Amino acid sequence: MSLPLTDLKRRNAKPHHHNPVPNTKRDDEEGGFDGSSFTGAVFNLSTTIVGAGIMALPAAVKQLGLIPGLVMIVICAMITESSIMILLRFTHASKSSTYSGVVLDAYGGVGRFFLLLCIIFNNMGMLVVYMVIIGDVFSGTWSEGVQYSGVLDEWFGQRYWSTRPILLFLITIFVFIPLASFRRVDSLRYTSALSVALAIVFVVITTGLTIVKFFNGSIGMPHLMPKLTNDESFWKLFTTIPILVTAYICHHNVHPIENELKDTSHMNAIVRTSLILCTSVYIATSIFGILLFGDNIQDDVLANFDGDLGVPYSTFLNDVVRVSYGLHLILVFPIVFFSLRLNLDGLLFPHAIPLAFDNKRFCFVTIILMAFVFVGANYVPSIWCAFQFIGATTAISVGYIFPAAIALKDNRGVATKKDKLLSLLVIVLAVSCSTIAICSNLYTFSNKTTLHVA
Repeated sequence: MSLPLTDLKRRNAKPHHHNPVPNTKRDDEEGGFDGSSFTGAVFNLSTTIVGAGIMALPAAVKQLGLIPGLVMIVICAMITESSIMILLRFTHASKSSTYSGVVLDAYGGVGRFFLLLCIIFNNMGMLVVYMVIIGDVFSGTWSEGVQYSGVLDEWFGQRYWSTRPILLFLITIFVFIPLASFRRVDSLRYTSALSVALAIVFVVITTGLTIVKFFNGSIGMPHLMPKLTNDESFWKLFTTIPILVTAYICHHNVHPIENELKDTSHMNAIVRTSLILCTSVYIATSIFGILLFGDNIQDDVLANFDGDLGVPYSTFLNDVVRVSYGLHLILVFPIVFFSLRLNLDGLLFPHAIPLAFDNKRFCFVTIILMAFVFVGANYVPSIWCAFQFIGATTAISVGYIFPAAIALKDNRGVATKKDKLLSLLVIVLAVSCSTIAICSNLYTFSNKTTLHVA
């Protein structure tokens, strides 16, 4: 049996580095793997980026104002590109093959421990949110005493198999677990390509609806700048930061994707191509979402596709958008789960053989994580506030603070003055914006609680 490409890289790593990178399956079907392609890597990284955040971006941009909002999307993309490039340079300099290995090289075991915790909490929170939204789309939900029907209830009526727990259980057993059984991230390239295509379907439909309503004369002028009526509205602007940050977090999957490349010199181009693709989707979604719904746009724009759109075939288009988005999240789930499993295994079993070579450990970690996500999606009363705090803390840490801290430490001497200056600026902005966002969320939450009690 020949060693997979990722294991060859492990030989060059320092002995104390734990690199929980994916390996190939040892069956005949995948035995001839000689590296992933450029296109497959772009689809996998793009799918990691475009998750549930796409639906929250239009409301965030509306709150910031169209011009500042679009500028912030581009700035976040540029900062993300810089942080990943810094991470890759230090990866090669330290001869590591994982994100945690780079942090271990710079800040030792303590730094690695906190990074793994951040990735685990971030990915776990994202997966719970994905499963909740999937349940909302297909099975419906209750909000403030009002029931919103799911797509399946509207099509087939209420059935036992369309209830949230049963439906999510069936999706977990017949979709999530089979897709999570792959030992190599490149095996998800086709589902990732379909996931990106489904996200583009939403953009195309939103664009088409906007054009139709524009010629009907029912499109209003959007707010180009933020509406600041009082101090609260100003501080509320900072609550958009976690949404913008979460929309670009993909750092935890950069190394698994690079480790499987046929030619690792293409990784920089893969990162830039993925970011350009996702930024284009984000900008189009934000512009046409705001033009289409104006001030009536919901925090989750998917909620706007639950009524009359004022165009022919409105019900059909609503269903297409909701189903395509639900399927999109179903296909995003395994790529995020892949990274979650690797990093949890790296935290629990730092000195064990690669996870893909231990079937019992692979199955154990997979089943435990699936069970936690399933329980969280079905029985946790409210995860939205927790997700906002995760976005303002762990997501910012994984995407920006850790790469910037690695560049500032520069124990390998590869960071330029520009890198260090940018890293210092990123840390200051990340910590300050995160703190303000958390305080603003707490203030808003306390006000809602007070009003509810009153």
